[in-house]
Amino acid sequence: MDHFKHIYAHRAAEYHRLIVPEDVDGNLLPALEQVTPLRHKRILDLGTGTGRLPLHLSNQAAAIVGLDLHAAMLQENRGQRDQVGGQWGLLRGDMRALPLPIAWAEVVTAGWSIGHATGWYPGREAWQTEIGRILAEMHRVATPGGALIIIETLTTGSLEPRPPSPALADYYAWLEQEWGFTRQEIRTDYRFENVDDAIAHTEFFFGQELTAAIRERGWSRLPEWTGVWGKLV
Repeated sequence: MDHFKHIYAHRAAEYHRLIVPEDVDGNLLPALEQVTPLRHKRILDLGTGTGRLPLHLSNQAAAIVGLDLHAAMLQENRGQRDQVGGQWGLLRGDMRALPLPIAWAEVVTAGWSIGHATGWYPGREAWQTEIGRILAEMHRVATPGGALIIIETLTTGSLEPRPPSPALADYYAWLEQEWGFTRQEIRTDYRFENVDDAIAHTEFFFGQELTAAIRERGWSRLPEWTGVWGKLV
């Protein structure tokens, strides 16, 4: 099984512990609102995972529905939702065939999820076909005048923003040149108690290369760059 699929299917609680210290400076929400105001909007969150975006947005949105393919991620999401008294809905489903009607959402978000298709469907033609299906579905369920927001990595453990792979670089350019998305680049650093804590939280996900960099540079604050692609429809 693919490394990330295995984590999403079997290590959801560890994944959530990883993301809790992320975006220590609070840059993500202002970047989303640069695309469109979120207050009182009906939001569909694709690849919702353990609830990263609903936990950020639940106090602003009129309603949120999170969709994910992995039952373990939805189970952890449900637990996080219950801890904060959240009200967002959860659906299990595939982003390529959304179980929602035309023009349901005023904002459609997809956080750190679509880009996996460049690895899961190797080859430019293959991933463009699969991601194209997702993007078409995002457009279908968005209201006229609504907004689409895609969030992807620009590398964890780098002092400057860069796509982590040639395929992701190609995908990002394709979003901009072929689909009309506009990119923002923000820092979403993690803050841990100390170097050992940073390694304990991150190694299972990012691997030993990042662990070596954390040790060498003494990072308890782990630098991370994130891209936010937005489009009004």
